[in-house]
Amino acid sequence: MNIGSLLPRHARYRSKHLAFVIGEERLNFCELNIRVNRLANALLAAGILKGQKMATVLPNCEELMLLYWAAAKTGIVIVPGSPLLQASGLTTLLRDSDTEIVFADASFAETLQSIKKDLPAIQNMHWILVGDGKRHSSGLTVSGFKSYADFISGAEETEPPDAKIVDGDIYNIMYSSGTTGAPKGIIHTHYVRANYCTHFASAWRMSPESIVLHAGAIVFNGAMLDLMPWMYLGATYILHHSFDAGAVLKTIEEEKVTHIVMVPAQIMALLNHPEFMPEKLGSLEMLQNVGAPLLLEYKHKLNEVLPGIFYELYGVTEGFFSVLDRDDALRKVGSVGSAPSFIDIRILRENGEECEPDEVGEICGRGPMMMPGYYKRPDLTKKTIVDGWLHSGDLGFIDEDGFLFLVDRVKDMIISGGVNVYPKD
Repeated sequence: MNIGSLLPRHARYRSKHLAFVIGEERLNFCELNIRVNRLANALLAAGILKGQKMATVLPNCEELMLLYWAAAKTGIVIVPGSPLLQASGLTTLLRDSDTEIVFADASFAETLQSIKKDLPAIQNMHWILVGDGKRHSSGLTVSGFKSYADFISGAEETEPPDAKIVDGDIYNIMYSSGTTGAPKGIIHTHYVRANYCTHFASAWRMSPESIVLHAGAIVFNGAMLDLMPWMYLGATYILHHSFDAGAVLKTIEEEKVTHIVMVPAQIMALLNHPEFMPEKLGSLEMLQNVGAPLLLEYKHKLNEVLPGIFYELYGVTEGFFSVLDRDDALRKVGSVGSAPSFIDIRILRENGEECEPDEVGEICGRGPMMMPGYYKRPDLTKKTIVDGWLHSGDLGFIDEDGFLFLVDRVKDMIISGGVNVYPKD
């Protein structure tokens, strides 16, 4: 499976269909494909090859989206870094991932300059700045860096050479502090991401005519819940630079958005916004909660004012999940759903025995979206995946009907806006 084959297919068969919207930019699949091709060819011309690592330190922007799909076409491994990272954390990520080229927002120039000496493996002209720090331009010049505009200048718009990608080739490495505060590079292959495409397209009842709105940061794995099925189906994806409840409400109404994924704080902001009027949101077919359970009072309110559209997902970036379907949102309101097809979830006691229904234990799972392991951490992989089952570190129970309920986390962790954060971070 090669997710890099999706965009060229849509560019051929759905060329004029609206593909991607950000700000005033509206690209059909043909236009999006051309921009991705230019970037992909520029990367290859710069000597970045299949299997080598490419890190990003970018907010939501067109260039970040192009980088995702250029990586998919070339077999270059993308390593999305959070713009929240400080210098020490960024240095650790770039070194641990064996990054060879960095694309960063221009506002990070000073931070990057301070850490370049600690990262000699990254060549001087492989530090690429995007924008002018205010997201207005890509043509700036900063000593010791190359601008994005200069990087892609003169690159061909044709399809890059066939990278001969196979199922097991790595697509991305997602870094997480996880439950220890130490960096963990979670590997996702093309096979894993292809399963994101098909599983979530089915789970969310999406179609090629769906219109997705995403207002959260797309550097985190939760963004793949709608980003991958969007591209798989050839639907429309609207990306906001950052979350603003009023802007989200306006876009849903004006663009007739059908699907949106948010974290609890965003959903609460939406429901509490003075301009929240359910009658203007009639196009919505899915409003999904991820990151942490939504407070019951907000679940009840949402199911009352916008019935039949609420979904909730529990999952771990390492590779399994449960879905509370919209049809179960009322009868299982405290649950995070059940395991979809091809995914198994079970609850284990400390001695490894399986728990009885309603008995609390550690949530473990397996399925086709499971990581092959942590990058360069076979020791941690061995502890996390035992006899083919991934141990989440979360506590919960499964009721008589097979629905999962969360109880607590085995390890301490703060959830801030859907992002795992530790005091040391």
